[in-house]
Order: sequence, then structure tokens, then C-alpha cells
Amino acid sequence: MKRPTIADIASRAGVSKVAVSYALNGQPGVSEATRARIVAIAEEIGWRPNSAARALNGARAHTVGLALCRPARILGVEPFFMELISGIEGELADRSYALMLQVVADHRQEIEVYRRWWGESRIDGAFLVDLRYTDARVAAMEELGMPVMVIGHPSEAGSLPAVWSDDGEAIRETIGYLVALGHRRVARVAGMADLVHTALRDRSFEESCAGAAEHVTVHTDYTGEEGARATRRLLSSPERPTAIVYDNDIMAVAGLSVAQEMRLDVPRDLSIVAWDDSPLSQVVRPPLTALTRDIPAYGAHAARRLLALIAGATVPPFEDQAARLTPRGSTGAVPVPA
Repeated sequence: MKRPTIADIASRAGVSKVAVSYALNGQPGVSEATRARIVAIAEEIGWRPNSAARALNGARAHTVGLALCRPARILGVEPFFMELISGIEGELADRSYALMLQVVADHRQEIEVYRRWWGESRIDGAFLVDLRYTDARVAAMEELGMPVMVIGHPSEAGSLPAVWSDDGEAIRETIGYLVALGHRRVARVAGMADLVHTALRDRSFEESCAGAAEHVTVHTDYTGEEGARATRRLLSSPERPTAIVYDNDIMAVAGLSVAQEMRLDVPRDLSIVAWDDSPLSQVVRPPLTALTRDIPAYGAHAARRLLALIAGATVPPFEDQAARLTPRGSTGAVPVPA
């Protein structure tokens, strides 16, 4: 089917192509009645502005980009990103903006995608997630001059504005709670070691456990398979932990299954804490103690600030609320030996 053109609209409306251009671009030169008729015809036949033509006249795309360097199979089951995107989409929809999403294999490809989108005027700005130390994407986005909102800690965001929350506070609250329950051997099944937020959690976990509990951290790729594998290793060790903190709820649910497979009672033999509370954490039995935060609101805050940046405003870094511990049935006191 041939893509509708301005000529098609002009023919149906009985006006010139110039008149159609004036009407669709909100310029004077046509009556309001003619403008309304042209716009109605454009909507009826499914006409959309050409990105190249839009680039020539400097019009905005009313679209922002998000390239994710994560396996697509993980995104399908990862509650965090689904909730984050829902918050972003909700804020964008209220402003008649769209989100362009693409999964990429590596950061080099991610940079190329952003350069292409920006060069073709497909987007007005973008989000940057999963910061690494000395992240090449930050320098590339600064050089590009595109409005970019980092969703991550500002320490590695360069000159780009950031939205983040204090993961250290959440770790301290969690370890304090577990120690109060009598746990003296605590493990953490973490995400990828090269992510900035993982490293910050690593540091806070070490500091919070120092002098209070023996501790170990195992890094994974966030998948349930890796979470289960790490849990089996931990629970098979001679000095198995009495509590495990997981960096996402997919791994926590997998860890719960492994504990039950190994005939361990949760929480009598093992306490489990999941990061980023979701319905998944609440439908398993026992329901998981979790670090809870409003992830859709987190995404909405990032979207609101990116749109302000696109509009030309100066946007300072914004610290969102830290995750708070929500105790449920998966944590309990360490039994006192008879």
C-alpha cells in the first residue's frame, strides 16, 4: 500500500499542496475551516510527517529514545524495566510524546543507534541506563549535544543530568534488620559487577556487614538461571548463609525454589530478601520480604525531567526516594539451638 502523501490530501481537500503544508504545520494562510478539513483528511487516510522533511524545517519529533543493552529474553521477565517503562510511557503520553525502544547487543551499537536516531531527527532526546565506570556512552552523548537523562548515579554521568536513588541506604536498612533477627552469615546474589549501581551496593553491603556478620557476594547476569545456580553453590557450602539478599526478584524467586528443592524451610532455615518489589514477590509462598520503591514514579520523574531538558530548561540531578524494606513471610529470626 502506498504511503499517503501531501498530494493525496490536497487532491481530496480540493486545495493546493502549499495550503496543506500551511494547515498541517500550523502556519497562517488558510482559514480555520480549511485547516480543520485538511487535518481531518490527514487523520482519515493515515498520513504521517516524513522524518526527513521534519528535519529540514526543524520540527520536533515528539519522540524520545531508549536503547537497552540487555538480552531481550531478560526484558520479557524483568519486572523492574517493565515498571520503569510504564512510568516513562505514562508521563510521555500525557505530553503527546512517544517512546522509541530498541534492544542492542553492546554499547558500541547503542551509541550508533542514538547517533542515527538523532541525526535523522527521529528523537528529541534519550534515556541512558545501566551506567558503567568510565562509560564511553556518556562522552559520546555529550559530544552529540542531544538532550539525555541518565537513570543512574550522577557520579559517573559526566555533565548529563541524572535521576537516581540511594541504594546504600536500602542496604544498610536490610542488613540492620537481618542482624537484629540474629543472622551472622549473610550472602548477596548480585547483578553484573561492572554496573555502577552494583558496585555501590557491593560497597554498602561490605560496610554494613563489617563486624556484624560474615558475608559473601556472588555476581550474576540477573537471570533466574544464574540466581538459582549461585543459590545452590551458597547453600551447598559448609558454612552456608542463614540469609540471602538478591539484587532482583527474578533471582529471589529462583533462590526460593532452590531452597525448597534442597528441603530447606523458608524462613526457619533460610531468610530471603528481594530487591525491587513486584507482584511476583507477593504471589509466591512464602511471600518475599522485599526492598520496595515506586518504580513507575521513578520512570515518570526521569521522563518529566527529560522533557524539561528538551524544552530548554536547566535540569539539576534529582535524588528519588530510596527503597524501603517491606518485611513478609520469607524472613525470620535465626532459631536458638536447643
